[in-house]
Amino acid sequence: MKERIELRGCSLFSGAGIAEAFFKDIGVNIVLANELLPERAELYSEIYKDTTMICGDITDKKIFKKLLLKSDSIDLLIATPPCQGLSLAGKNRSKEEIMHDKRNYLIEKVIDFILKKSPKYVLIENVPSLLNLTINYKEKQTPLIDVLILLFGKEYNVEARVVDSSDYGVPQTRKRAIIKLFKKGLSWDWPEKSNKISVREAIGHLPSLESGDKSDIPWHYAREHTKKHILWMKNTPTGKSAFENKVYFPKKDDGTRIKGYNSTYRRIKWDQPAPTITMRNDAISSQRNVHPGRKKKDGTYSDPRVLTPLELMLISSLPKDWKIPKETPELLLRQCIGEGVPPLMIKKLIEPIIKNEIKN
Repeated sequence: MKERIELRGCSLFSGAGIAEAFFKDIGVNIVLANELLPERAELYSEIYKDTTMICGDITDKKIFKKLLLKSDSIDLLIATPPCQGLSLAGKNRSKEEIMHDKRNYLIEKVIDFILKKSPKYVLIENVPSLLNLTINYKEKQTPLIDVLILLFGKEYNVEARVVDSSDYGVPQTRKRAIIKLFKKGLSWDWPEKSNKISVREAIGHLPSLESGDKSDIPWHYAREHTKKHILWMKNTPTGKSAFENKVYFPKKDDGTRIKGYNSTYRRIKWDQPAPTITMRNDAISSQRNVHPGRKKKDGTYSDPRVLTPLELMLISSLPKDWKIPKETPELLLRQCIGEGVPPLMIKKLIEPIIKNEIKN
């Protein structure tokens, strides 16, 4: 039997390293990472003390050169370029506006890295519309997948599909585009789907908390909300929006109904995976952020609040013993989780590499 395999990896656009939470467990050693924002880079370095973090803009020639100099013998590249430029959520943007958003072309730095370092395996992750992205290739707008095949098809197998994290044991529905490149002669299977995990299974054991309450459990404390938000949500059943209430619906100070979508001021459901966690998971008025709640004897519902940091961690499939500094600002943590990729899904996508490396 072969000894434990260890792949040396590089993580671009790493954030706080949410996606990498299980890598050490399966034999992936991320030796180098890059993140633009200092507060996220600092948090990454606190969690992954053995990884060399290069903080800065990857489009800066000096930063990119540093990455290339420090990335010798890289087996695996994982790249999760920011997705705001591709996302249509909450925006009325034309395809032309999206096409000219500079954030979409950070993928070109990933291509440059592959060209110069030639890792054995590459995983690129983003929102599903990544697979519809076109980039400038030889003065012509060309679909990204076609560009990758044209550039790397002789050396690499190129595969792409949209996956849902809830199919891989994550108690959250989150659809992501996954592009895999792996050297000819190597194998990298797609993982088998597993049973769905519900919100109840993930966080149902945690004690109820009212707005502003704290518990003795690390990271399980409730944000304080306004009295009117609390009133509306106390009268909102599990899985429903306060906009559906006959009396306690979102209203202005003069009593007129606030206009909005039923996806907001909404409690999530207990018995299915949670909806996608967003960057604004701190706000009751944002999309599907409110705890499912439990019906009380007086007919109202408990937990009129957004999910606690711990509940967000568990619904994102982060390990219970995730080594996060106690002094981490709550909003920073919430934002990193809202942007992060569920690590259990990434683990399951990467595990077939390890299994095939051991076989060979």
